[in-house]
Amino acid sequence: MRSLLCPVLFVALFVAAARAEEKSLLDPAEARLLTRQEQRIFGPKSSGGRYDARMIRAAQIATERAKPKKTWYCWRYVKNALLAAGLVSTRPVTAWAKQAGDELCKHHGFVQLNLRDPKKAPVGSVIVYGGPDAGHVELRTREGYVSDFVSKTPYPRPLVGIFIKPA
Repeated sequence: MRSLLCPVLFVALFVAAARAEEKSLLDPAEARLLTRQEQRIFGPKSSGGRYDARMIRAAQIATERAKPKKTWYCWRYVKNALLAAGLVSTRPVTAWAKQAGDELCKHHGFVQLNLRDPKKAPVGSVIVYGGPDAGHVELRTREGYVSDFVSKTPYPRPLVGIFIKPA
């Protein structure tokens, strides 16, 4: 039994060390205030905060690419927006939308906010929902939510979490 425990412990320590060395792409020097035009998009409460420009761009990209109706590829659309905006250096690999938060935190420098209401999520945040199937993921916008389609209301699923890339 002891001979099996040592290799398992070594692998666990190696994985933990590798994860500790992973760096976030966030550059706090790049965080900035919103322009007046961006404030109109992000809402009146956005004027005082510093935003990672890539989060702003991801929300804009997702809105531009969204379809009029669901395509059932929400996580694909959000992945593409995050990658195109430079928030992630490599394309997330998880298959299911409900796994998005774990991957974004473990591999891409995101943090989970202590919020349980998607309506209170900051603009640009990634909102992840669970459920018995693949789940759902969307980005918060001033007017509502966007993934593969645009919606004025949060998706009607159990909330897994709300995630941001801190500035």
